[in-house]
Amino acid sequence: MTIEAGVAGHPIGHSLSPLIHTAWILAAGLDARYGAFGPETPERFRALVQRGRSGGLRGLNVTAPYKAPALSLADEVGATAAACGSANLLLFEAGRVIADSTDGAGLMAALAEQAAGLEVAGQPVVVLGAGGAARAAVAALAAAGAEVAVVNRTPARAEALTAEVGGVVGGPGATAGAALIVNALSVPPEIDVGALRPDAVLMDMTYRPLITPFLAAGRARGLTTVDGLAMLIGQARPSFSALFGVEPPGIDVRALALAALEGEA
Repeated sequence: MTIEAGVAGHPIGHSLSPLIHTAWILAAGLDARYGAFGPETPERFRALVQRGRSGGLRGLNVTAPYKAPALSLADEVGATAAACGSANLLLFEAGRVIADSTDGAGLMAALAEQAAGLEVAGQPVVVLGAGGAARAAVAALAAAGAEVAVVNRTPARAEALTAEVGGVVGGPGATAGAALIVNALSVPPEIDVGALRPDAVLMDMTYRPLITPFLAAGRARGLTTVDGLAMLIGQARPSFSALFGVEPPGIDVRALALAALEGEA
């Protein structure tokens, strides 16, 4: 029987997750399909989860704006998802919905790959934003021993995040001394890169464009940068294992993703 899985979010047409997972499926020789589901409303997202609960899907990766609703619909919540208060992975087993999060693992994998010299333990780190991805970032970095500050244009959202997940609310000058700044906003942050530490690492969770204005400014100053595609692939690896029961094959999915991004350009 063909295993059915996919990614749910709105909008979803831009997602590279189907390309990545399908490449692994083909390389592993699995009888499986991984598609893009774009429920336009919370009601349609709930209907999609019900389809999974009824046996129509093996699981779903979840992206904006459904990471918090995904958690609320679960019968069982993994420790990582509980810690960050959002879920990017739903598994359906015998009518039950199990929620977890691989976003934090993806972030740490991206840092290990593209900023190998960075040790976050004991270091000041800033996360920009207060959405589901930011929550996962704060939880993962705090668990790694970083001193995390959250900066958001709406202070109340930053306060809610830190109260539930950890870290502190950062003020306007929080980025100046940070060893790592993670942009989890959907827009370029307004940061004076010239005022940052000379050894600061900049990370952007978006991968369209791959080199965002934030990362471009950091590179121009000679700073180490980490792109969102590395995080996307990093979170996809444990998701694939959970969905299909095998490790991702050792093929270069980054090259496939880069080719797709170049084709769009």
